[in-house]
Amino acid sequence: MILLDGKKTSADLKIEIAESVKQLKAKGKKTPHLAAILVGSDGASMTYVNGKVKACELVGFNSTLIELPTETTEEKLLQEIEKLNSNNDIDGFIVQLPLPKHIDEQKVLNAVNPDKDVDGFHPTNVGRMALDMPCFLPATPFGILELLERYHVTTSGKHVVVIGRSHIVGRPMSILMSQKRKSGDATVTITHSRTKNLKEFTLQADIIVAALGIPEFLTGDMVKDGVTIIDVGITRVEDATKKSGYRLAGDVHFESVSKKASFITPVPGGVGPMTIAMLMKNTLLACERKE
Repeated sequence: MILLDGKKTSADLKIEIAESVKQLKAKGKKTPHLAAILVGSDGASMTYVNGKVKACELVGFNSTLIELPTETTEEKLLQEIEKLNSNNDIDGFIVQLPLPKHIDEQKVLNAVNPDKDVDGFHPTNVGRMALDMPCFLPATPFGILELLERYHVTTSGKHVVVIGRSHIVGRPMSILMSQKRKSGDATVTITHSRTKNLKEFTLQADIIVAALGIPEFLTGDMVKDGVTIIDVGITRVEDATKKSGYRLAGDVHFESVSKKASFITPVPGGVGPMTIAMLMKNTLLACERKE
């Protein structure tokens, strides 16, 4: 069993991105600039955004963080997005999700200039992805493809089962892995909460992408020997033995599934770190495209 080490792979990627930034600067070209908008004070969102700011420092990007209070109106947020859209120094920006309930998330995502949409959530980028045209890929699926590629996991002709149909992970993964690409050419089945006899599908799978948000849902009896497991989930689970009172668990029951797997991502340290690294990669691509 080989661990698909997202922590190490993302560190390698950041070194490569930092080298590209040095070369841009040496040629007198602009430094990539990533901005983030954070509305409210959700703990997890603040942690994610701070991680992105630190990653920018590490690779040599400029970064801007715009923090807005929870009561910010939708109109005010849309004004801030328009300022970033028209600021030529900003190469890419993200609006950290989730947003407060009084704000229409889709309306906000639609307002982002697709050429600066380094999260890959704008309908234009989603449509271009589905048509296999140049675009910004959503960072988490992009990171999964990168992990599979760097660990030389064979995907061509394999049966991939995706558990979960979210627009952020499940649906784009199903599209990308079925396309003609290095980590693609697979036969893909997408499953979800309404799928009957889910175990019948997972037992056939050569590769499983678990992205449903239920801790330790996928167990050893649901997978075959030699399977490759990509665990996208991360949930705080109460654990009295830990000083913090909780532990982090993925959507996969690691102990039982890892005994059968040939490749598996750990939680934490698997898909999570790759997401931030690919956001950096998308920002670098945005800057290079402008040049």
